[in-house]
Amino acid sequence: MQAAVTKSAAIPGGPSTVKSALRALEILQFFMNVQRPRAMSEIGLALGYPASSTTVLLKTLVSMGYLNYDRRMRVYFPTPKVTSLGDWIPRALFGNSRTLEAMHDVHAATGETVSIGTTNDVYLQYVKIVQSIHPLRFHVDEGTLRPLTQSALGWLLMSTMSDEKVDNIIRRANIATPNASDRVKLPDMMTRIRQIRGKGYCSAEDIPIQGGATICVLLPVTIQNQPMVIGLGGAAERIRQNFSRYLAVLQRAAKSVRMDEQLDKPIDVEV
Repeated sequence: MQAAVTKSAAIPGGPSTVKSALRALEILQFFMNVQRPRAMSEIGLALGYPASSTTVLLKTLVSMGYLNYDRRMRVYFPTPKVTSLGDWIPRALFGNSRTLEAMHDVHAATGETVSIGTTNDVYLQYVKIVQSIHPLRFHVDEGTLRPLTQSALGWLLMSTMSDEKVDNIIRRANIATPNASDRVKLPDMMTRIRQIRGKGYCSAEDIPIQGGATICVLLPVTIQNQPMVIGLGGAAERIRQNFSRYLAVLQRAAKSVRMDEQLDKPIDVEV
């Protein structure tokens, strides 16, 4: 059995990032990943923080009620107050639509990592993710940001925009892409976007993760007036072998959301 491949990416903080705020959020993200109590030394080592800074941050989070400190075991763990920060967000974003059910339907049919993404300025943001159950898989955290030019989901989102807006997005995304080798050529990307518009779906291999592949389709709903896509990803060979079936599963899921939206619309009755 092959081990899971863990791969995650985030947009690094720029020079204007407030270090203490960034570190406090990173501590909460650390607990989201490990899901176990951890000592101060383990937290500082994992995140690369000085012991003095880690101590102050943890004490602050305890005093605000976001972390619990077990003095006997000398370990920290988040409190339900952390959950309460965001438990209202799925309702605000997805309302009564069938989007999340459709996402779980895709996961049940494929076992692959299934994600819902939308635009956040020049970035793709993964707003909801169900992780793969396959032994060989690629892990992406919810909330992760990537330049729109650096993933199939991002390309599909750009296909909903005008050529003028796409041009602007590509130029700005290139500026936001730290590695020069990852920046895209404007004519090449425009050609790709036009091809995607003709197909109505998008697929890619080795981007954003080497050895991985993605298939995605548009959803007939929006988040905060932004377009939404649903995609699945996993080992390239497995995606390639199941391409037709996986694409059909995604298209059925998107259609089920569209039907649900239509059923929810009020009906005008003449009296």
